[in-house]
Amino acid sequence: MKLIVAIVNKDDTAAVSGALRKKEYQVTKIGTTGGFLQKGNTTLLVGVEDDRVDDAVAVIKSNGHRRVVRTGPNLPAELMLGPGAVMSDGVDVTVGGATVFVLNVERYEHE
Repeated sequence: MKLIVAIVNKDDTAAVSGALRKKEYQVTKIGTTGGFLQKGNTTLLVGVEDDRVDDAVAVIKSNGHRRVVRTGPNLPAELMLGPGAVMSDGVDVTVGGATVFVLNVERYEHE
């Protein structure tokens, strides 16, 4: 058994979790915040049998979409451009998609 930990953009949460449930995966959603842009994400926890991992990851990837957003000038320029940088305007940043971790599960119990 494996545990899939998928971090998806909050705008994709309903599509990803709905598509997983439609294929009878059990999904736990946890609201999270990204460290870089400080924007809303959702972390999905999905327990799957070994032979269904590739299918579950494919569902996640096909329903989590990348998009370009413009950051405001309130984001510290050093994060984007290096020490001492000054940023008067925002910059375009690609967000979305999914970050997926597949972990081995040593023991699973469900009552």
